[in-house]
Amino acid sequence: MTTDEDTAMVAAQLADLTRSVEQMAKQLKEVRDRADNQQDRADTQQERIDLAARELTEVSDRLQAAANALRESI
Repeated sequence: MTTDEDTAMVAAQLADLTRSVEQMAKQLKEVRDRADNQQDRADTQQERIDLAARELTEVSDRLQAAANALRESI
């Protein structure tokens, strides 16, 4: 094999490696984007859960106050 052939072969291998790395970088970005989207959905769900818990606490407090008022009236 000549030096030019060796150089051409190494250049081809380097080009293949570069394409592989670029493809892996793209896949990694897609995975990160999906993970970010899932985290955003989880955050939204957690916010909804927190809101529902606060609302339930408020309803419970009002029911307790009504029960106390009823007890006092009888």
